[in-house]
Amino acid sequence: MMKVFLNIFLLSYLLAIKAFSQKISPNYYEDIAPIISKNCSPCHRPNNIGPFNLLTYEDVVKRAKFIDKVTSSRYMPPFPADRTFQGYLNERGLSESEIDLIKNWVNSGMKEGKKQLQSEGELNNFSETEPDLILKMNAPFDISAENIEDFRFFNLPSRLEKDIYLSGIGFKPGNKQLVHHSRVMLDTTNLIRAIDGLSEMDSKVKDFQKYGLKEEFLYGWVPGNDYIKFPKGTGIKVNKNADFLLNMHYAPSPIADTDQSEIVLFFSKKEVQREVKNFILRENDVSNKPFLIRGGEQKTFYIAKNISKDISLISVLPHMHLLGKSFRAFAVTPNSEVINLIKIDKWDFNWQMTYQFKKMLKIPAGSTFIVEATYDNSENNPENPYSPPQDIGYGWGTKDEMLNLVLYYLDYHSGDELIDQSN
Repeated sequence: MMKVFLNIFLLSYLLAIKAFSQKISPNYYEDIAPIISKNCSPCHRPNNIGPFNLLTYEDVVKRAKFIDKVTSSRYMPPFPADRTFQGYLNERGLSESEIDLIKNWVNSGMKEGKKQLQSEGELNNFSETEPDLILKMNAPFDISAENIEDFRFFNLPSRLEKDIYLSGIGFKPGNKQLVHHSRVMLDTTNLIRAIDGLSEMDSKVKDFQKYGLKEEFLYGWVPGNDYIKFPKGTGIKVNKNADFLLNMHYAPSPIADTDQSEIVLFFSKKEVQREVKNFILRENDVSNKPFLIRGGEQKTFYIAKNISKDISLISVLPHMHLLGKSFRAFAVTPNSEVINLIKIDKWDFNWQMTYQFKKMLKIPAGSTFIVEATYDNSENNPENPYSPPQDIGYGWGTKDEMLNLVLYYLDYHSGDELIDQSN
């Protein structure tokens, strides 16, 4: 009996030692890959904003010490929004234990471990993001070496043979360094195709602006943004043979270069019962006009806008430029309930995102959307484009300013607020 007891004790002891050794000596496939897959690989993959790939053991181990450094300092993964203010489906961020795990892995020799049954592609869960259609600019666009900002329109015919619904949409900049931002629009007239390649300053653009667009804002890409997928059973209708339009902003460059960006489209495979809609709160909506930040001052602008119907809010996309300091948005219901939307205490012009809620938020009819956006036009702002500071108002240029909150939503149906958007 004593021998059996000793054997059991010894076995338990050995198992405990093994578990302890694994804890202090983690391996890539069991411990590190899940962290990288969730928080790093969505951006660090081909044709995305990350400057290098983090898809395989070889990718990660090559930059392991760098990863340890930027995660320990919480510089990476970037997620500007306050996650205690509101939770998001696409939120990223490491716990202290995950940061410690990465450090232990690096310090203990970066063991590879046993490869799991899944392929690394499955570990990174990219199979679900395979698009149904990629529309590329008709030809590479020549970016001049004149070191000026350039605003251009491009027309991308869909050539769709039937009406479809988009279940998701994204954008891939062909030139990550010089594509500043892009707005995707939708035209069903086929009368705007000759706008392709025209500068926004070209007088001919006015000839095309007389035609109404089906969607003036189908999707917006800014540095840091990613694809958005809409809740199941919902989508945006794209008519047969419709044209997609890109309104592109190129950053100044002293060296000639090219760009051939792409629109990435996902089709709904099932019948769509409800159509996704959007609206934008913008500079014209501010209550304390004019939208002007004097040189040397900090200023907060406020927007208060009512809605007349019940909606189910899918996501929000805030947008400011270099003077942006902080951003907060919420809704106040007729019963004085506050529904938090987004709070960014330290605005980062180089990292802007569409924040998709974990579950859709019901915003009742009669509610008021409130936006508070603070700008810093002082010498203390290291991002200030002018020294000494100058008065800055509205404009699309990097040195101008903007104030937007883009919202995707559905007309409310009972139970929407219970739907998990990850399904």
